[in-house]
Amino acid sequence: MSVYFKKGRGWRYDFMINGKRYTEAWFETKLQAKQAEAKQREEVKNPTIQETGTDMTFLDLVNLRLDHAKAYSSERHYKEFVYLGKRWVREWGDIAVSDLTEDMILAFVLKRRKVSPITANKEIRYLRATFNHGVKKRYIKENPAEGMDFFPVEKRVKYVPLPTDLDKVMAMAEPETRDYLCVLRETMARVSEVNRLTWDDVNLQERHVILYTRKKKGGHLTPRKVPMTDKLHDVLARLHAGRDRKKPWVFWHTCTSSKTGETLIGPYQDRKKIMATLCKKAGVRYFRYHAFRHSGATVMENNHVPLGSIQRILGHENRSTTEIYLHSLGDSERSAMAIFERATGNSHTVSHTKEKGVTDNVS
Repeated sequence: MSVYFKKGRGWRYDFMINGKRYTEAWFETKLQAKQAEAKQREEVKNPTIQETGTDMTFLDLVNLRLDHAKAYSSERHYKEFVYLGKRWVREWGDIAVSDLTEDMILAFVLKRRKVSPITANKEIRYLRATFNHGVKKRYIKENPAEGMDFFPVEKRVKYVPLPTDLDKVMAMAEPETRDYLCVLRETMARVSEVNRLTWDDVNLQERHVILYTRKKKGGHLTPRKVPMTDKLHDVLARLHAGRDRKKPWVFWHTCTSSKTGETLIGPYQDRKKIMATLCKKAGVRYFRYHAFRHSGATVMENNHVPLGSIQRILGHENRSTTEIYLHSLGDSERSAMAIFERATGNSHTVSHTKEKGVTDNVS
């Protein structure tokens, strides 16, 4: 079979003609793979026909990539692309993609490196993804950022607030915000997951909530169940009893559209300023919402919760991602250093005795 599907990757064509193999991956649909295969077979049979490729302005490529990100990625990921894309278009919007060179991109990235290496690496990563999308969709032939190296960065141990700091911050919050933070803390959910939470996702009787995330391969909206703690059950039961039955969301607000001026009612998109204000009031070092996930994972690790259970609660596909969230020193590391201390301490004593004995003999 010349066209086949691989789970988690997509469709691929693969065939042989005159002992030469022709293959390409990964297509989103079987139809796309079959069309690409037919085109390749025609080119092999008619070698005089040369592929001219499709060229476009960089602005068109960015817009096509944004359309794809909006359909297949998380809202946060899409917003990141919008933010970065505006800056790229100011640089190269009217330039044909085929005229963009690695040197041009490098000059731009070097300017961004003056902000920080992390900022520059983010530009490289998203630019590479944009060009790769164009190559995959056959909009363009090459990715001019493909061979660009990432800049070295200075990595530091991530600050994870203590549970007592979380308590102090939550004590400073207004009741509605305190409930919001409680749900974040007790589920260790991403902000987007709590913002998306509806009452249909809350099962008070079976004591679990269903959280949805798009941070999966293919951008699929994927659910997971998280058991309720007693504290979370109390908060959600109280909110459920006093809920507005016309609103499906657990947390919602009324706002005015900056574009149209109309009044909008719906779930929160983001609540960026709250944590800075609350941390200042509580007198603790500033941290963001995501720190609730890191803090919860560290507490579970300290209490010997299996890594697999932590991974499922956090909603990670890969074990390595979960390990990034574990910031505590485990018992095995402490035991190892205790053995090292005893061994080097005994070694030092023996060495000192021998040296003393040699000195005595000489004298």
